[in-house]
Amino acid sequence: MKKNTAILIFANSAKKDAERKSFLSSDVFLEINSQTLKTAEKSGIKYFHFSEKNQIGSSFGERFSNAIEAIFNKGFKNVITIGNDTPHLKTHHLLDTLHQLEKNDLVLGPSKDGGFYLMGIKKEHFNKNTFLKLPWQTSKLQKCISSLIESKNLTIHFLEILNDLDTKEDLKKLLHSFKAVPKSVLNILVLLIITQKKFFADIIINLKKTFSTPNSNKGSPLIFVI
Repeated sequence: MKKNTAILIFANSAKKDAERKSFLSSDVFLEINSQTLKTAEKSGIKYFHFSEKNQIGSSFGERFSNAIEAIFNKGFKNVITIGNDTPHLKTHHLLDTLHQLEKNDLVLGPSKDGGFYLMGIKKEHFNKNTFLKLPWQTSKLQKCISSLIESKNLTIHFLEILNDLDTKEDLKKLLHSFKAVPKSVLNILVLLIITQKKFFADIIINLKKTFSTPNSNKGSPLIFVI
C-alpha cells in the first residue's frame, strides 16, 4: 500500500506564511515546516512538498486541485494531503489514514473550524471539476465533502478532530490544550515566547498550570531547544 501512496504537503514557505499570518513570525513557521517534514518522513511514505513556488492556479481550490492531480500523474493511486498548520498532527495519523484507505473511499481529518487538516483520497474518486466547486477555506467545507461522499454512496472515515493555526484565537486554543501538546511542538511555543511577546503572559500562565500539577512533566520546556 505504501508504494502506491504519496503524501502531499501543501504548505507555503515560512516567509510567505508569515506574510499571510502576521501573528506568527517566519522563525515559527520554519520550525512548523520542519516538524511537518519530519512527521511525514517518519511515516515511511513518499512525500512531496508543494509550496507557493510550484503551486499552479489563481485560487486556493485551483492550486490545491492541481497539486493533487500532479501527484496522481506521477503514478500514485492514493494521496494523503496535509498542511503545515496543525501542530498536533503526528505520524500515526498518516499511518492510520494509509490503513483506512484500504477499506474506505475517503479519509478526512476534520479541524474544529469546519475544514480539514488531512485528507486521504483514491485516484478513482478524484474529480478535479468537482473539487474546484467545493467551498474552500470556509466553515462549510467539511460538511459539503461529507454530503458529497454520501450522495455517491462512498465510504468515509473520520480521524480525530484537531485544531489548526489560522488565527490568534487558534493559537490561544493551542495554549489552552498545553497538556496535549507533543514534545516537538514545545519548540514552537518557546519561539512564540521569544517572537510574540504579547502572548508571553498567556504562555506563562499555562506553563505554571501544567508544571504545577502532580502528574505533569518536570522541568522547563526550554530544555527541548538546547
